[in-house]
Amino acid sequence: MTHVQILDTTFRDGQQAVWGMRMTAGMALPVAPITDRTGFDTIDLTASSLFEVLVRTMRENPWHGLDAMVAAMPNTPKRAGMRSNASVTFGITPDALMDAWMRQLNVHGIRSTWVYDVLFNIDKMLRLAGVAKEFGSTCAGALMFTLSPVHTDEYYADKARQLAASPDIDSILVYDTAGVLEKERLSTLIPALVAVSQGKPIEIHANNILGQSGKAYLDAVDLGVTVLHTSNKPLANGPAVPSTQMTCHNLSLLGHTHGVDTALLAPVAEHFEKVGRTTGWPVHLNNEYDALAIQHQIPGGMVGTLRQNLAQHNMVDRLEEVLWETATVRRELGYPGMATPFSQIVGIQAVLNVVTGERYKRVSDEVVWYAAGHYGEMVAPIDPDVQDKILSTTRAKELSANPPEQPTIEELRKRHGTDDDDELLLRALVPETDLQRMREAGPLATVFPLLSSPEMGQVVDLIKTVRAPSLQMAIGQMNVELHKKGY
Repeated sequence: MTHVQILDTTFRDGQQAVWGMRMTAGMALPVAPITDRTGFDTIDLTASSLFEVLVRTMRENPWHGLDAMVAAMPNTPKRAGMRSNASVTFGITPDALMDAWMRQLNVHGIRSTWVYDVLFNIDKMLRLAGVAKEFGSTCAGALMFTLSPVHTDEYYADKARQLAASPDIDSILVYDTAGVLEKERLSTLIPALVAVSQGKPIEIHANNILGQSGKAYLDAVDLGVTVLHTSNKPLANGPAVPSTQMTCHNLSLLGHTHGVDTALLAPVAEHFEKVGRTTGWPVHLNNEYDALAIQHQIPGGMVGTLRQNLAQHNMVDRLEEVLWETATVRRELGYPGMATPFSQIVGIQAVLNVVTGERYKRVSDEVVWYAAGHYGEMVAPIDPDVQDKILSTTRAKELSANPPEQPTIEELRKRHGTDDDDELLLRALVPETDLQRMREAGPLATVFPLLSSPEMGQVVDLIKTVRAPSLQMAIGQMNVELHKKGY
């Protein structure tokens, strides 16, 4: 039997997939010390995309929130992840800024990292791993898994071999954004990875979009995986990873061991259930098996984004058509892995094809960059006819001829008007107007008011239904005045 290490993703992937990255520090801090005592191998805490949402949507300084969370969990390594060649943007971020991201995350207490690149620019991944090593941090090299005719065992084994050969890579992470891994595919993939990973641990992260990832985890352990990514139950399953509760239960039933004190999971679950009730955000999601998801392999949370894009054109009824078109675009573009940025690039192009009524009549800049090779070496060539359509416009010719710039860190500091790299990264992420609103919101809120009475429940119901910019009401002894942001 196997001793399995459990990596907690509640504060990062769980809330990213289920709550759209809107978890503030005040929502998480009450249960952070409990999570720290639970026995997780690592706690996945943040990523650059969370930073952007916290600033723009929640008006919270993410550096202050990160500091508070790190201080609240002194005993367990905290993890952060990043794409090798970009932060929030679907485009390309200068290498100097990516190095600064890695440095500053470590300065703020991150001691476990994972790095990925859907097109496997291994040199960029290893450069960032080297930055992490300057702080004594571990780094997992991620294999973003996708099903396609070209993503074979041999393909992934070759990437794993290159990553494992570096002393700066400590583990190999199989990252299944679409939750498509099952026993038959695992039975050849995992042994191929184990054979080339030089004894370094194999981790697996599989979003439970098809409802089969919990079983896939158990099969993966039987094949040699020793680290599983899970989330506390209210923020697990659906578009997120399997729950810690059920994963630990299943491991124990099968004779495997783990270090999680499962008695400490319940108060964390209860807390996030209350946060969900207070905010109106979902908890305890579960998806039914949808065979169409095997074709398009869109990460679960992104389906909602596509639906919103179609709603802007009063075309929500054509969502399934967009999903089928996504599968077609993915094939025509040479099967890029369906993780950021290519899940978004492919999905947005599918929406454009459907909305305009003419395929590739409008093409995003990111698709042009991809076709021009600016993201890196493609897994398979683009369909020649599609490539001609993408690169035929004047705009495409301009973009193709001008690769993304690579300014130095000194040039970036001068451009953004600061020598503080924390501030530099925020200014590079979001517009100054959003940063100003964040600053005006005041200091970090370390407490989030939870529903504690029927009256507060009535307030939340009113918030959901009233469309006026301002509202005043009296409920018994309670007087409430509500204003939408910006009014």
